[in-house]
Amino acid sequence: MLSKNAIAGLDAPHPAALWVENVSLDPLQIDCVTAQMLAILDNHSKLGLEEQITLIAIYGVVKDRPGLIFDQVVHNLIDKARTQSDARIMQELHDLRLTAEQRIPKQIMRHFKLFLAESLNGFDNSLDARSLI
Repeated sequence: MLSKNAIAGLDAPHPAALWVENVSLDPLQIDCVTAQMLAILDNHSKLGLEEQITLIAIYGVVKDRPGLIFDQVVHNLIDKARTQSDARIMQELHDLRLTAEQRIPKQIMRHFKLFLAESLNGFDNSLDARSLI
């Protein structure tokens, strides 16, 4: 049985969400977060469960910030996919993930993942730089 402190901790914001609230990410970095969210929902993420939880927490904070590639329509689809899962939605997510992979250079994504890992090092132990890159 969970203690009251453990149960209270379930309602506490994720440390990465607290961190990103005070960080100014540029629009391409916002798109990198969105691309990672698309990969998670498309079951194509190479991240472990803890890293995925961290990225989902970050996405929850930054999804309303403007990106260069993805607009609100994409974020609405992501929201829908998190509550519903039908073949049409999953195909749209898959296509958007492929678009993200084509439009965001691999070097930019690697640099962003390294930035996240270094920024959260010691602050959020769930993010391991080796698993991100």
